[in-house]
Amino acid sequence: MKINNASGDDVLLVENLNDTIKNIKNEIGKVIIGQDEIIDQLLISLLARGHCLLVGVPGLAKTLLIKTLAEVMHLSFKRIQFTPDLMPSDITGIELVEEDPLSKQRNFKFIPGPIFANVVLADEINRTPPKTQSALLEAMQEHKVTTAGTTYSLNEPFFVLATQNPIEQEGTYPLPEAQLDRFMFNLWLGYPSLSEEIKIVQTTTSNYIPEVSKVVSAHELIDFQNLVRKVPVAENVIEFAVNIVNKTRPDNTHSPQFIKNWISWGAGPRASQYLILAAKTKAIIEGRFTPNIDDVKFAMIPTLRHRIITNFSAEAEGINSVEIIKKLLIE
Repeated sequence: MKINNASGDDVLLVENLNDTIKNIKNEIGKVIIGQDEIIDQLLISLLARGHCLLVGVPGLAKTLLIKTLAEVMHLSFKRIQFTPDLMPSDITGIELVEEDPLSKQRNFKFIPGPIFANVVLADEINRTPPKTQSALLEAMQEHKVTTAGTTYSLNEPFFVLATQNPIEQEGTYPLPEAQLDRFMFNLWLGYPSLSEEIKIVQTTTSNYIPEVSKVVSAHELIDFQNLVRKVPVAENVIEFAVNIVNKTRPDNTHSPQFIKNWISWGAGPRASQYLILAAKTKAIIEGRFTPNIDDVKFAMIPTLRHRIITNFSAEAEGINSVEIIKKLLIE
């Protein structure tokens, strides 16, 4: 089976992608211990041209992971620390008046903000008001920034990773649903295992300084992203993804009773799109030329967990979105 009448170049590109992913993981493994599943999901999101929201307590190396990923992929990296006083212009950039020393003529000059990078880390995104959070919306969706009536294209590839601390809620601003929906995946980082934590302590309290090699260029990464879009998908796989998303909606007559009991709002069409893109990416990374239903199931929790809004009944019974998704899987 080939990729939409794929040429020999596409087949070689699939083989190259498989080797590249292995090399990327090896290089990241020099710095990051454990978190293999999170790394896999980050790579899938990047190749699918998606964005990620990472949720985890402090000290789990979220920033280091993202910075290392950018370094291994030879991509420019910027970190934005979100605070209550952060302004939209602190993200997108500002226009300054510049005077020509000879003609004395004054002109506006645009100074690009940190959003003009390949990989942007929005650290503790829920610490800033919605007005500033929304400055990311156009950039994430359109890969463009508009300021003072002028539109500027962002560098490609463009990947936003936002972090949240799940335990500190005082002084935070919950992300609006429209902002959450822009994230392909919502990833929750867990604590390392005992053996992993021992290794982390051994390496981080010694003189050991890991050196990572650059594995892939921005141009090659764009080729891989284009390759993902060429992957064909069987009709039954698309129908499975769309049916799952439809069943998350309580007003759907075909939804299970527990959805009607526990859900206020279900996932929108973007969830179906991301499920298929994730399935395509997972298949091609593993050297398969078309995804199957198991690939869709793999992406269900990170794709749907932030798109399902539970109601008071679910909260009263201690039911969260992940439990509802798992229940959907066995329906």
